[in-house]
Amino acid sequence: MILGIEGTAHTFGIGITDGKNILANASDIYKPAHGKGIHPAEAAQHHEQVKEAVLEAALKEARLEMKNISALAYSCGPGLPPCLKVTCDFVKHLSAQYNIPIIPVNHPVAHIEIGRWACKAKDPIVVYVSGGNTQIIGYSAGRYRVFGETLDIAIGNARDMFIREATGEFPGGPVVDRLADTGKNYIELPYVVKGMDLSYSGILTETIKKLKQNVNINDLAFSFSETTFAMLCEVTERALAHTNKNEVILVGGVAASLHLQRMMKIMCEERNAQFHVVPKQFAGDNGAMIAWAGFLSPKRASAEQADFYPRQRVDDMDATWV
Repeated sequence: MILGIEGTAHTFGIGITDGKNILANASDIYKPAHGKGIHPAEAAQHHEQVKEAVLEAALKEARLEMKNISALAYSCGPGLPPCLKVTCDFVKHLSAQYNIPIIPVNHPVAHIEIGRWACKAKDPIVVYVSGGNTQIIGYSAGRYRVFGETLDIAIGNARDMFIREATGEFPGGPVVDRLADTGKNYIELPYVVKGMDLSYSGILTETIKKLKQNVNINDLAFSFSETTFAMLCEVTERALAHTNKNEVILVGGVAASLHLQRMMKIMCEERNAQFHVVPKQFAGDNGAMIAWAGFLSPKRASAEQADFYPRQRVDDMDATWV
């Protein structure tokens, strides 16, 4: 029985797995003030306030008590330092209180592994798209390797910033998709792919500029989605060709976008590659993915050794279980 604690950004989540199934997946999400983005200190304060209630909800959902838990997995990085500290301190406290070993888990690895498990994907090219990350990843020689990534801001962050400027809502992703569904006219925006890497800051700047010029917001949302997702599809297709892999899986919060799913599916069909999308309940940050990655990982740490690493990368970690 592995209990996983996620707390890298706006979500504080706790999940439980028995190594076969997900038994619980409870969470509470920090919501910034209207028109504002995530404030790290406020998000950390939110996590501090809800952590006990989320733990109680997860144990209740799984019909377990802390004495039934055999290990505590936690998201050690990357993420917002104040949020990571709350998560790390909480897992240390629980470990000391109940004498349970600790498993540090890399947040991107957890997104990948919950997707592979849920979709029964074997050796996919991973399109990891979220508020803080945009990476094209594939397994090779003991680790998940990054074949391409954003050079500036993540696609999820770009979507949030666009909508924050337009309507003040958060998160922005669902709003972009809703507006894009009724957009009719494609407006040319910067398309920046450099080798295997992407850049989203220029397209965001130009989109906000056109927004202030009273260009139709539905057309802008459609064009913004079409352009940013086409960039992702191009780099993913090149990664498939480079690695000779025949599967693609979308993971992370932006994986829930039906627009992105449609475009990526077309690309995969044209290459005769299998296409997978992580189920929506596991797309955003969640405790279940941390628990599952903890079940797979051979790493253990004492309460004294547990720490957090805000800039830790997916390719820093050995993936010996793959």
